[in-house]
Amino acid sequence: MVSTANWDSWRYTEGPKIPMSSRMSNIIVRSYSPHAFEVLIQHGLHPVLARVYAARGIGKPDQLEAELFQLIPFERLKNISMMAVFLADAIAAGKRLLIIADYDSDGATACAVGVRALRKFGATVDYLVPNRFEYGYGLTPEIVRLAATRAQLPDILITVDNGIASVEGVAEANRLGMQVLVTDHHLPGDELPDAVAIVNPNQLGCDFPSKNLAGVGVMFYLMLALRAELRARGTFGLSGKEPNLASLLDLVALGTVADVVKLDDNNRILVQQGLQRIRAGRGCAGINALLQVARRDFRKTFTYELGFMLGPRLNAAGRLDDMTLGIECLITDDESRAAQMALQLDALNRQRREIETDMQDQALTALDAVKPEDGYSLSLFDPSWHQGVIGILASRMKDKFHRPVITFAPGNGGEIKGSGRSIPGFHLRDALDLVSKRHPALLLKFGGHAAAAGLTLRASDFEKFRDAFEQAAQTLLTPADLTRIIETDGDLDESEMNLELAQYLLEQVWGQGFPQPAFNARFRVEQQRVVGEKHLKLKLRKQESGEPGGLHDAMLFFHNDSLPEVIDTVYRLQVNEYNGNTILQLILDHWSQSDA
Repeated sequence: MVSTANWDSWRYTEGPKIPMSSRMSNIIVRSYSPHAFEVLIQHGLHPVLARVYAARGIGKPDQLEAELFQLIPFERLKNISMMAVFLADAIAAGKRLLIIADYDSDGATACAVGVRALRKFGATVDYLVPNRFEYGYGLTPEIVRLAATRAQLPDILITVDNGIASVEGVAEANRLGMQVLVTDHHLPGDELPDAVAIVNPNQLGCDFPSKNLAGVGVMFYLMLALRAELRARGTFGLSGKEPNLASLLDLVALGTVADVVKLDDNNRILVQQGLQRIRAGRGCAGINALLQVARRDFRKTFTYELGFMLGPRLNAAGRLDDMTLGIECLITDDESRAAQMALQLDALNRQRREIETDMQDQALTALDAVKPEDGYSLSLFDPSWHQGVIGILASRMKDKFHRPVITFAPGNGGEIKGSGRSIPGFHLRDALDLVSKRHPALLLKFGGHAAAAGLTLRASDFEKFRDAFEQAAQTLLTPADLTRIIETDGDLDESEMNLELAQYLLEQVWGQGFPQPAFNARFRVEQQRVVGEKHLKLKLRKQESGEPGGLHDAMLFFHNDSLPEVIDTVYRLQVNEYNGNTILQLILDHWSQSDA
């Protein structure tokens, strides 16, 4: 177990903020290939950009292009052509399709992509999303039986963002006379479901180069394959007029960013293309409505807006109520209806933030008397906690203590539901698998991937699990893993700290596995004042050898105590627009008192 400490700075994210400790952090500059740097310089990139991109694995300029023709061909996904043929036959036969969605942003956007595209292709399609509080995650036998109670029995169930672990659910569907197609991106277990076909880049034998597709990306690829199959059959007639699937890329971008999958080359293309559509005013009614309630200009929509403004509002439906509201918002073309649903989602998100704040306060209070050196992990349970918010709480606690964290809330029938978040170097699903092997009867179910996972226990087994998970953490982690590493892109010269560079960086696609550039430097604090009761507005002067640097506007969010005279910082460049003026502003992500 670990304790709170004296924390020096706050990471700026949407929702309740968690402080980052300078005492438990090491700042390092990202390394990069000198050869890649030289190649990028030779192709005309600014030295700062060449350094930034080379440190993120970019070795040639065409990796920075984001044209649709550069996407990995859909044929590389195992079983996708077979699934497309099966769907084309089903559409031609007038069979009833039912999409089984997941209750997060990835599942909602994947469902919306499927519904929109399949209807354009002439399919009879509807969707069903499990209520997390009644049915839990995925294609369970219970959700299959619910699907079977519909006025007309669906012929085919299509999972999106789930299904790879639904062995029992698929068996129940087969028993009831429904065929199942599985589209997923989660890691498979030892046994695969007996589905008609499975499309998942992470299944054995799939040579799709990008293993990082989100669930919405997998569904988008399936729709590309289905369109190609329908085209080959002459379905679109002599005119060749066919649905434009690029119109779905705003949804693909939102789901990809919100699900925090790695933004490899392929995912960056999907996200960049979606953002371009949104900024051009061609986003769907639901995304435009969500931007409006978040008070964001669609013309200035970047990955931040998708991840921290739209994603949480969409997720709020699945966390507190029913994701049907979120899916309906994304599939309607009625702007008025979308606006009404976006307001409801916004209200749910405000409620979610209040619940989260209370849970966070309870968790921190419970940890006040615990010392950091007491353990490698955190397992927390409170019978008052909300099942829909424990994932966010786990993420906040992970950020604060830099430990793998699993938080639990009450489930049904004496069970508790857990949601975990992990740190680099600790594969959470593999750790749970280790716990399961060491204690075969302990975990009732579990699943997930390296960074996040979910599980179910009997409430009476919580303490046993806490000890078992701690043992697994001590097996798989070293003390060095428990020190937070803050990576930066080095320092910037005064001449490089300009609005032009900030604007360029703002417009690029950054996210998981392709982090937004951050720089480190020493500054003298020339002016500081509290704004909004909880933030510091600063005037900073760079401390370099020779002549002193110029003054820079800066913000330190969620900190209102005075800073020392000289500070070492990690900062980002931001374009600040206020009262018609556009200026460069630094955002401090981390600070500590300078030893100089």
